[in-house]
Amino acid sequence: MSAELLTLFMFGGLLLGLFMGHPLAFVLGGVAVIAAFLGPGPRILGSIINNIYGRGMDNYVLVAIPLFILMARFLNDSGVAEKMFATLRLLMARLRGGLALTVVIVSVLLAATTGIVGASIAVMGMIALAPMLRYNYDKRLSAGVIMASGTLGILIPPSIMLILMASYSGVSVGALFAGTIIPGLLLAASYAIYVLVLCYFRPDYGPPAEISERAQYTTAQLWAMLAKYVVPPLVLILGVLGTLFAGIATATEASAIGATLAFVLFLVFGDRSPRTLYVTLLEASKTTTMVMFVLVGATAFTGVFSRGGGMQFVQDLLTATPGGTVGALIVMLFLVFILGMFLDWTGIVLLSFPIMLPIIDTLGVDELWFVVMTAVILQTSFLTPPFGYALFYLKGVAPKGVEMVDLYRAVLPYCGLIVLVAILLSLFPGLVLGLPSLMVGYSGAW
Repeated sequence: MSAELLTLFMFGGLLLGLFMGHPLAFVLGGVAVIAAFLGPGPRILGSIINNIYGRGMDNYVLVAIPLFILMARFLNDSGVAEKMFATLRLLMARLRGGLALTVVIVSVLLAATTGIVGASIAVMGMIALAPMLRYNYDKRLSAGVIMASGTLGILIPPSIMLILMASYSGVSVGALFAGTIIPGLLLAASYAIYVLVLCYFRPDYGPPAEISERAQYTTAQLWAMLAKYVVPPLVLILGVLGTLFAGIATATEASAIGATLAFVLFLVFGDRSPRTLYVTLLEASKTTTMVMFVLVGATAFTGVFSRGGGMQFVQDLLTATPGGTVGALIVMLFLVFILGMFLDWTGIVLLSFPIMLPIIDTLGVDELWFVVMTAVILQTSFLTPPFGYALFYLKGVAPKGVEMVDLYRAVLPYCGLIVLVAILLSLFPGLVLGLPSLMVGYSGAW
């Protein structure tokens, strides 16, 4: 089978398997095995197995993934997010769009401490969507800000997506964490500004919520309550990112520090029951297993694809793109956007990086900048239909009256904001490369 036919068969089979409802990991692995017989031959399967072990199972950096997932589960089950939201909801009750702005702020803190998009959206959907609808917020505004803000967990460090990206590129985890801080905060700021401007011109979209609970507390009491629930997560963030950026700890060591601190917060704020602890460990294990299965399937897929000549075929097509370097970058990031409609971030990273990163090196583009740009565009992979996972996460916890068509319409403005921030980062690369250049031991330049 020629490289052209192999490319059509493998990606066509991938889409067919996904539309049939099969798990991504098994679709990737199954298509790889079939393509091995049709293309380069079954003899390559032995080398593919060795590649899986060497690339994934024997990769020390990937040890940080289960530890960060465990940290996220401890924070999620501690109940801190609910307490933060309840306090901020009272502080901003009289502000137009105040509840939506509260969602953005709490989601940023969740992103910096949990990093699991499904958990963040489910938690915010349960604690925020019903109160917003009860106070006559527009349901598309309410749902959209929860879904868009919840996806920040894959961009704002510490993030398991960034760790996986670093392990499949030449970028260090610390530099990638530093490079995504400003883009992540820019996205959050754009969501907040959009909410406030929209509610200013359309007060009926986010009316002030005069609630009787507010009268029970003074402003000083509310700020004291907020500090009680915000300071501990901030200590966790500084403990993880501070040691990493200062060069005191590696990503794996920093993840262990984070898991330990999160366990302490779980003991302080959680119910401390053995049942809750068991469920926390079980859910962390499920998430870790899912990521690792996708890693195995994607490594097999890209291995067969490369040996069959498909990798070189796609790279030749991309390098021949009109417009030179700028044209090639636009096409690659657009492909990431399109893939996000059908695959989750794990599959996109593992499939696209082996193809695109060699082209980036050939073009002389800073690899850290490109990886961060990819991470920003991948925000849309949770929001764009037909397989926008954020849509289904929120629909699963949404009250009656919120339909899928409302969720589809709700995400459109936020996809536009993501594209605008990506354009801004393209025009001003220092927004990505500035912080990494200040890190201890970082050798890159901008």
